Amino acid sequence: MSIGRKDQARGIMNMIKDTIKLEMYKTMVRIREFEERAIVEYRKGNIPGFIHSSVGQEAIPSGVAPFVTKDDYFLCTHRGHGVVIAKGARTDLMMAELFGKEAGYCKGKGGSMHIAAFDMNIVGANGVVGANAPIASGVALACKRRKPGTVTICFLGDGATCTGSFHEGLVFAASFVLPVVFVISNNQFALSTSPSYHSKSIKNLSERAKGYGIQGITIDGNDAVAVGEAASAAIERAREGKGPTLIEGITYRMYGHHMGDPGTGYRTEEEVEDAKRKDPITLMCGRLTRENILSKEEDEKIRAEVTAEIDNAVLFALRSSEASPEEALKDVYYEK
Repeated sequence: MSIGRKDQARGIMNMIKDTIKLEMYKTMVRIREFEERAIVEYRKGNIPGFIHSSVGQEAIPSGVAPFVTKDDYFLCTHRGHGVVIAKGARTDLMMAELFGKEAGYCKGKGGSMHIAAFDMNIVGANGVVGANAPIASGVALACKRRKPGTVTICFLGDGATCTGSFHEGLVFAASFVLPVVFVISNNQFALSTSPSYHSKSIKNLSERAKGYGIQGITIDGNDAVAVGEAASAAIERAREGKGPTLIEGITYRMYGHHMGDPGTGYRTEEEVEDAKRKDPITLMCGRLTRENILSKEEDEKIRAEVTAEIDNAVLFALRSSEASPEEALKDVYYEK
């Protein structure tokens, strides 16, 4: 029996969808392994400063990443390791950056909170909550004028939506119909404050989009496929010149605000255990297994390869040279 063009096209799309789902899963596993290992190294004293872990939030950047190109731009904030990995950054250079080593992406001067990789259009994280929203709009404006068809993705937390910078960034993006997608990882806590307290007047944070006259949508942030469906539509709309979108992914932060925060006092053990039962990686693995996309043997292979990669990343960081004192005053100003 011959296959018509429509059926053939549908078959190709299904194959691509399965490939994308598997890609999402691999990225989620890489993020989780990197984050867990970074916590171990931090507790050993190998990583200075603080670690803000994104364990539990892996589905959001992993769901967005397959629908961007190398020319698109990423910005992030607290818990940005997963965003950087999803864009394709090298884990060895990332780990070296966390260790404060010269071989890191920012020569060890950015650390966990400020990893940037301009060769991959990763503009970097911002330590000021909400401050990356206006920066993202500025990047998107430049793209609109100089690189039509290029999209900027701005990842924020739920607490960022209550800042003046968030408002400024979205007003600017909406006013100039900019190609930018704002992605909120609503992990339920702005440090220790629930959205039910800081945003009492609305049910979903995506409702804030109405105030700017732009598209807004809330999805299950633990479902990478749901994230991908929302992101692909928003990214395509941005490429077509139809302006920004505000996406809210409902997820959960498994650890405290940072590794010095035990995460107690503002949430219960039962709540955390319930969130663990909705672990995005476990959910994605189960889905791929049911859809015959992933076998137990393939899953074990993926996890073994990722573990080896992160082991090598740590070894690379340990063996890398410390940044010299003379480096402190370099890269402070931009020179043509």
